[in-house]
Amino acid sequence: MKPELYREICDSLHHLLGEENDFIANAANTSALLFQSLPEVNWAGFYIARGSDLVLGPFQGKPACVRLPLGKGVCGAAAVEHRSVIVPDVSHFPGHIVCDPDARSEIAVPLLSWGRLIGVLDLDSATLNRFDEDDREGLESVAAILLASHSTAGLPDLDEQARGEEANSLS
Repeated sequence: MKPELYREICDSLHHLLGEENDFIANAANTSALLFQSLPEVNWAGFYIARGSDLVLGPFQGKPACVRLPLGKGVCGAAAVEHRSVIVPDVSHFPGHIVCDPDARSEIAVPLLSWGRLIGVLDLDSATLNRFDEDDREGLESVAAILLASHSTAGLPDLDEQARGEEANSLS
């Protein structure tokens, strides 16, 4: 059953991350653990918030799109809505961005730290209807463990980026 599988993944993740606080290193190990542990997943990885885009981060699977605009596609929707998005059939999702033509269903979980968008955890499957509420709850728990492990020193200051973009738009 999925809840038990996610409990095992979360326990493994706690041990795997240990005392490491580097976000990129921990995201890399998290994506590898998810890719190896979850059945019927053909891509598991992260997009990191950079200005008005999500930029490809650590992942497991086929090569992927490098930049996704905030608000576009499944990941962009999760990012701007600050909520997880489950898509049973990506061909019916308005504005879906095709990075892998084999992907049929997708789930995207925003990574939020004190309300600030850090990035998105994204999983794809070649199986329709692969992801459900158990996956959402499990992956939100995985995201919480990852976020609790990181040091903000290595992450972009999104407030500073936004102020810079606002200043540029005013000039």
